[in-house]
Amino acid sequence: MAKSKWKPSQLYLLLVFLVLYAPIVYLIVYSFNSGGTMSGFEGFTWDFYKEVFQDTRLFIIVLNTFVIALLSALVATILGVFGAIAIHYVRRNRAKQMLLTLNNVLMVSPDVIIGASFLMLFTFVGVQLGFVSVLLSHIAFSVPIVVIMVLPKLEEMSHSLIDAARDLGASHLDVLTKVILPYIKPGIFAAFFLALTTSLDDFAVTFFVTGNGYSTLAVEIYSRARQGVSLSINALSALLFVFTTLLVVGYYFISQRNVSQRPVKGATHK
Repeated sequence: MAKSKWKPSQLYLLLVFLVLYAPIVYLIVYSFNSGGTMSGFEGFTWDFYKEVFQDTRLFIIVLNTFVIALLSALVATILGVFGAIAIHYVRRNRAKQMLLTLNNVLMVSPDVIIGASFLMLFTFVGVQLGFVSVLLSHIAFSVPIVVIMVLPKLEEMSHSLIDAARDLGASHLDVLTKVILPYIKPGIFAAFFLALTTSLDDFAVTFFVTGNGYSTLAVEIYSRARQGVSLSINALSALLFVFTTLLVVGYYFISQRNVSQRPVKGATHK
């Protein structure tokens, strides 16, 4: 009797992927439905994608979303990298654990609580809800993500590299820019892409801090979905999914290129 080629763990993984991706595939397939509903596929059409691209207001919202995502990811990466370096060099273990705990609070806290907190803060301080409030909120919840992504690379780095650089007369700035940052560069890229994708698909926090006349893609999709079933929502969601997938694939190839360019330990040069 032939043995099954599928192991239980592989079957379980396949089931998980089916549960995760089947609704997305269903959504994308019906974005091409000429019938205009999701109850039966009547024919193929590009009309709903044309409708998305001809919507001027939607183009502005897409531009807002990507500007927010890029700026928040960039600022959060810079702040998070220096925050991770600061936490890494805290000598007292209790103080270090306390800082890590405070950093993780924003990651495990419900998005609704974070969004409501930012809303009350901005209202109290007098910050007008809109571009600035959304940007500050996205930076705030992206910084802990960057810290968590960068810290393991810092833990992997041997302190002898820094000692050797200082013995050769390197200043603190030289150690940072020529030793530490190049070593943790893969973690920085990973943190940037994760912060970028997190900002792109965030809804709960953004919903609280957007003002009248300003919106992002996630909030716009939610608003349109509440008005009724329209396959333009499917088309818009499909385009956003494809873009985020390309980001992940791009990061994969960048990380693979960095790995292939690393010198092999023990290799000798003739």
